[in-house]
Amino acid sequence: MFISIDGGDGTGKSTQVGLLRDWLVSQGREVVVCRDPGSTPLGEAIRELLLKRGDLHIHSRSEMLLYMTARAQLVEEVIRPALQENKLVLSDRYLLANVVYQGYGVGLDVETLWTIGRVVVDGVMPDLTIVLDLPAEEAAKRNCPLWDRMERRGLEFHCRVREGFLAEAARNPQQIVVIDARGSINKVHQQIRRVMAAKLSEP
Repeated sequence: MFISIDGGDGTGKSTQVGLLRDWLVSQGREVVVCRDPGSTPLGEAIRELLLKRGDLHIHSRSEMLLYMTARAQLVEEVIRPALQENKLVLSDRYLLANVVYQGYGVGLDVETLWTIGRVVVDGVMPDLTIVLDLPAEEAAKRNCPLWDRMERRGLEFHCRVREGFLAEAARNPQQIVVIDARGSINKVHQQIRRVMAAKLSEP
């Protein structure tokens, strides 16, 4: 099974990925955790380029393709092999983030992004995507002062990103579940556990 956790910056994705991993392991599951972009040598190099190199001007299409390149490597080097070994894969972000940030946020065509993305992942799509939802104003208060390239794009950008996640979830409610991230860490974790327990019990 392949699960991704997504949402805007500051919604607590990385924290919840860690808590979910620990719970799944306690249930006897063999879990592989990854992050997108990242988790491969190429992916980590691209991540550094995309998020930390503020001195570089990266055109929106170039940016999109860099994310796609990192994801292609992640699929072939980490995700597909783990799934073939019947492990549960838990990813901190995946293709949905690329569509939302570069589509709704930056303004590239959403359907084109989905088309390119499906070619890139070659059929490897999450069985479930959990989107942590938080108003952009509240999420901004949670971010640390050392913002990366995405986090520095301003409130209007992050409002569009939030709207994009909600719009895509509304389009595909069978695959994308939205969870209110305004509660405590434990409250959000309990909501995620309920969603995961239901998914794991499916025949």
